[in-house]
Amino acid sequence: MQYPLTLTFKLVALNPQVAVTDAAGALVLYVKQKAFRLREDVTVFADREQARPLYRFRADRVIDFRATYRMTDAAGEPVGAMQREGLRSIWRSRFTVFDTVGRPTLRIQEDDPWVKVLDATLGEVPVLGWLSGYLLHPSYTVAEEDGRPVLRLVKQPSFWERVFRLERLDAMAPEDEVRGVLALLMMVLLERARG
Repeated sequence: MQYPLTLTFKLVALNPQVAVTDAAGALVLYVKQKAFRLREDVTVFADREQARPLYRFRADRVIDFRATYRMTDAAGEPVGAMQREGLRSIWRSRFTVFDTVGRPTLRIQEDDPWVKVLDATLGEVPVLGWLSGYLLHPSYTVAEEDGRPVLRLVKQPSFWERVFRLERLDAMAPEDEVRGVLALLMMVLLERARG
């Protein structure tokens, strides 16, 4: 993948949509989430026409307080899983990413929860809500189990859509890189109401 990657999240859409493009502007991944689902079931495509599925996320339960999201490829083979860290995620969003046999390999953590709180609060105030999307920028860091940061996702200034920039901070195994990017994509969908 050619970093930085850009995740563009459409705000004014019945079904949430996220397009991931690389540094050259080429589409890498595309998600159009189905609305009104009790249990999360998200397919990641290679194209906007949704003709070439690449990956799929499925939640293991309806209530997502500590749900596990299984990642599979187009053939249904396991890629890994991610799980919200329950009570620890109430103040600061935290997720654990697992490999295909269930070993934790990556951790995603929100860098500054106060930014999220201000963004969500101001987002509810007319006119100020538009400015919050432009002025406040929550960020998330992905670290390996030894604590070494490898990826960082930062919200970019925007008015009518949410744009995130994903940068690779350090080298990582290709399979962990795929799991990390997919987990951040799913996290953006899960955290969309929080900034």
